Parts: sequence; C-alpha cells; structure tokens
Amino acid sequence: MNGVMKPKVIATEKAPGAVGPYSQGMNAGPFIYVSGQLPINSATGEHYTEIEQAAKQSLSNCLAIVEAGGGTLETIVKVEIFIRDMSLFSRMNAVYAEFFGDHKPARAAVEVSKLPLDAVIEIQMIAFTGTHS
Repeated sequence: MNGVMKPKVIATEKAPGAVGPYSQGMNAGPFIYVSGQLPINSATGEHYTEIEQAAKQSLSNCLAIVEAGGGTLETIVKVEIFIRDMSLFSRMNAVYAEFFGDHKPARAAVEVSKLPLDAVIEIQMIAFTGTHS
C-alpha cells in the first residue's frame, strides 16, 4: 500500500462477537474505532433489557474492545449512543456518568425505532491512542 499502514482488526473474547460481516473494532493509525455494542454479556450470553444494566454492559463491551486495541477509558474521545426510548435517557445517563467519572468524551445520543436483536441500546466509540500533532 505504498507505505500506508493497513488498519488492524481488533478482536477480544471479553466482548460479544460480531453478529454480521464486520469486526468488533479496528485500529487505524492512532485511532480505535469500536463497532456498535449491544448489551450482551459475552461470558453468559445474557442479553440485558433493563436500561441501567443494558447501558453498563454495552459500555463495558466497548471498553473491552478499546483495551484490546491498546487504549484505556481515558483515551476514549467520542461515544455514540442509540437508544430505543428517549424517556429512558436520564436513567441511561446516570449509568454513563458513573462509568466515565471525570472523563468526558464528546457524545451523541439519538432515539431509534429498532436495533439489532431488539436491543434497548447500542453504543459505539472512538478512542485516540496516538500523540497530538
């Protein structure tokens, strides 16, 4: 590729495997791109439907992929949340605030009509592991 670095697939057993033709995440240069994560516990296969538990599981799945790519919670720079019912936003947001603590990545949260496997939430992330130029 004429000196251009090829992105690397990130895979970990600490998050659910992809349910389609995509990877859990990609490491491209100084960035880690995490595919949308549903609230599925990879150890038990349980699919959480209660928003607090679901949000925590989706966030934990994303973080496991970030860590597998060499990042940490503090390197997460962008979070995108897809939630089926915006009336659950404040409950989800409380879990989100506890998960990130003082770290405040950029974020978007949108209500969607349907998610894969009828999930109540799906979360994706971008982390930055390089140096600022």
